[in-house]
Amino acid sequence: QVQLAESGGGSVQDGGSLTLSCTASGYTYCMGWFRQAQGKEREGVAIASPGAMYIHYADSVKGRFTISRANDGKTLTLQMNSLKPEDTAMYYCAAEHRVRGEDWADCRLRFANSDYGSRGQGTPVTVSS
Repeated sequence: QVQLAESGGGSVQDGGSLTLSCTASGYTYCMGWFRQAQGKEREGVAIASPGAMYIHYADSVKGRFTISRANDGKTLTLQMNSLKPEDTAMYYCAAEHRVRGEDWADCRLRFANSDYGSRGQGTPVTVSS
């Protein structure tokens, strides 16, 4: 499994922007962002293949968040615009090493099930109204 380190969380007002970054110690094909609000289950935010050839977003963030990933796969970024109070959560960078080869469909399925095996410590995002 890879080690993941996030940065960039913080506090903003409704409508503000933040950028999260994640650096991985190694390569995995599937990599993305999840979040967990207090008292709620973890949910997927977005995933990207290396070089962002393939990208998928949760419906709740489409049109507001942009995920990008370096060609070597080790750096992942989430640009968050038009933030809302309901985006308040701990955001985690995650990677999944059990996918065989470059199986994007498996990345999507595991994303839907919040089944990514490696996770960073998380970075908090707070959006106030």
